[in-house]
Amino acid sequence: MNAIELLDTLSTGETSKVQFKESLPNPESLLREIVAMSNSLGGIILLGVKDRTGNIAGLTADQVEYADRKVSELADNIKPTVYLSTEVVKVKVDEAENNVLVVHLKEGINKPYKTPKGEIYVKQGSNKRLLTDNSEIMRLFQSSGNLMADEMEIHGATINDVDEYKFSEYFKKEFGRSFEEKGLNFEQALKAKRVLRNNQLTLAGLLFFGKNPQVLKPAFTIKVVSFFGNNIEGKQYRSKPKDLTGTIPELFDKAMSFLLSNLHSTQSNEGFNSQGKLEVSPVALEELLQNALVHRDYFKNAPIRLLIFDNRVEIISPGRLPNSLTVEDIKFGNPVIRNNQLVAFSTHTMPFSGLGSEIKRSLEEDPDIELINDIEGEQFIVIIPRPAKN
Repeated sequence: MNAIELLDTLSTGETSKVQFKESLPNPESLLREIVAMSNSLGGIILLGVKDRTGNIAGLTADQVEYADRKVSELADNIKPTVYLSTEVVKVKVDEAENNVLVVHLKEGINKPYKTPKGEIYVKQGSNKRLLTDNSEIMRLFQSSGNLMADEMEIHGATINDVDEYKFSEYFKKEFGRSFEEKGLNFEQALKAKRVLRNNQLTLAGLLFFGKNPQVLKPAFTIKVVSFFGNNIEGKQYRSKPKDLTGTIPELFDKAMSFLLSNLHSTQSNEGFNSQGKLEVSPVALEELLQNALVHRDYFKNAPIRLLIFDNRVEIISPGRLPNSLTVEDIKFGNPVIRNNQLVAFSTHTMPFSGLGSEIKRSLEEDPDIELINDIEGEQFIVIIPRPAKN
């Protein structure tokens, strides 16, 4: 960072990724700030800058040396260890050179990070917040690949909640033989496929083979609606809001039926009785729906939303992209798999490749599809344009 870049940063004020400190704060406060940034999106701490005004106060050479050493010592006390970098930027103020110590923190790859007291902080705007909610803490574990939502056991879900026919048909597709022919009984087969663990269904098992998954997980639906106009706040519906329920394969089929019945088909030149061509690519719709169902964040207790407007279709999935994955990464087929078991089950029950190519294939079908990784809103939004009406 040079002096011009520093002044530009100061002009925008404190944010979730930028903090000002006039001098080295007390160790407890600095520890919490480092933990919060590491558990969030990373950022920089500027030592030698007044908190409220952003004016440069500057540090002496001795203060820089002391602050640099103390920051490194504090980072060593965080668990897991946080690795940071520092630099000194010199800025002239009233013809005098002032030192600002810049502490760079990357988003952590081994969350959650904790203070020596075991406290977990995250950023909330320019402030920080102590985490006490178990689901939020589990999501930090998930973001580091240390915990998979789809492999967690569901309290109260037992072997009696499994649809034996659905599971048996799946087993035959994967192995070409029934589980009885493989020398297993029903319970043994469920355990072998990690559907049943410690006598409870895993989330993946419930979502693929449950008799009625939404009895135990009511939020895991697809909320669908078709609007007149292009405003989500509109109250005029072509198709009123409703929740689609069922297993993931059933949700996929129902959502595709909703799309096909609410989008237009144009007649081809093959004749009056020809089937017609859907106004948007059905391949893209299939790929994007599967991507939403299989790769969404199942630690977020919220439905997928499927919205049809006059000029677009939106698919909104709970959870931003995981593990620092970017939109550019997924455009080129570079995935980070969030739900390994769901991916494995999908390859034998849906037209799903499991290779992270859903977005790439969709963009090949329609390059105008827009992808939005909404970090603040914790959601991933896909916008599929509809052709203008004649």
